[in-house]
Amino acid sequence: MGHRVIRGATVATMAETDVAYGLIEQAAIAIEGENIVWVGPQNDLPDAYADLEQVSADGKLITPGFIDAHTHVVAGGNRAEEFEMRLNGASYEEVARAGGGIISTVRATRAATEEELVADALPRVDALIAEGVSALEIKSGYGLERETELRMLRAARQIEKMRPVRVSTTFLGAHAVPPEYAGRADDYITEVCIPTLHAAHAEGLVDAVDGFCEGIAFDPDQIARVFDEAKKLGLPVKLHAEQLSNLGGSKLAASYGAMSSDHIEYLDEEGVIAMAEAGTSAVILPGAFYTIRETQVPPIDLLRKHAVPIALATDCNPGSSPLTSLLLTMNMGCTLFRMTPEETLAGVTREAARALRLADTGTIEPGKRADLAIWNVKHPAELSYRIGFNPLHKRIFGGAS
Repeated sequence: MGHRVIRGATVATMAETDVAYGLIEQAAIAIEGENIVWVGPQNDLPDAYADLEQVSADGKLITPGFIDAHTHVVAGGNRAEEFEMRLNGASYEEVARAGGGIISTVRATRAATEEELVADALPRVDALIAEGVSALEIKSGYGLERETELRMLRAARQIEKMRPVRVSTTFLGAHAVPPEYAGRADDYITEVCIPTLHAAHAEGLVDAVDGFCEGIAFDPDQIARVFDEAKKLGLPVKLHAEQLSNLGGSKLAASYGAMSSDHIEYLDEEGVIAMAEAGTSAVILPGAFYTIRETQVPPIDLLRKHAVPIALATDCNPGSSPLTSLLLTMNMGCTLFRMTPEETLAGVTREAARALRLADTGTIEPGKRADLAIWNVKHPAELSYRIGFNPLHKRIFGGAS
């Protein structure tokens, strides 16, 4: 573990201050063990830290380690053929109703062993880590039956043991209605989803519970049944909502004090206000918007107006967002949704931590984990400005580099 002082850096603390990016020029960061113990102008460094190893950052930018707050990196197979179908004119809903979409990934995932799921996921995780990611969320939802859902969550837990990254797991049993329950969504919730949630919780595999509230998935009443069970188990909830239409999913999620409502392209002001009052974050997913060629943009101005926290994530998944770059996600947030570079950087650090309820990371402040990314850039705006370029110099994870 590191006991050292990093000097001569430009530090974007991302703390909520009056200074853009919480920026400190010619800064120093003191690290003891896994934690940050001091940050500020290097000329103000207390004498107590003078005996620690002194390391020069040579003017490089340091940000909090990135956090990907919405991923499906554990999955079987890929859907390149459906990508081609959509480019030949099929809509996302048409692909799904023809037996493609989520269900095609379900078939591949059910056929994979836990070891195969881990092996397939690791290159995607490694790509994220290579861009400074120190924490990510991983969902189930491609099993839609007990054993595969549990296998996915076990694979997610295994990834945290195999790589220097924190993993938050999410049970997404209410992702789609499997073919064997076609036309019987309520029965699926009763007979498969809820019992599997209890089994996963009993095994210690679940950090949060999610669902897909949409016409091609589950309606608000069905999602509410799952959320009621999560509440009984003391598990926080989040929701895929308002991606393709407005069924009032975000308002429902807010009524349960949800961690986040994700996608939200079709969210209206009533839903935004409900999220604001509940402290529910918005998780914006431009990769899916881009891949399925959506035209309805999320209501960024309304989220700003009502001070809803805005996180940004890859939504890495085989079908609608085969994206493993938070840097590109940041650029997309700016170019597609007119978010500012500061908003996008906050979205993959401070606000991503808020969306996952990771209170000990996301900003560079005393007491926080020393999860840091050191970049070969001069100003934070460069991180969202460039396209397809990774300027990461080094990643520090829990004080270790």
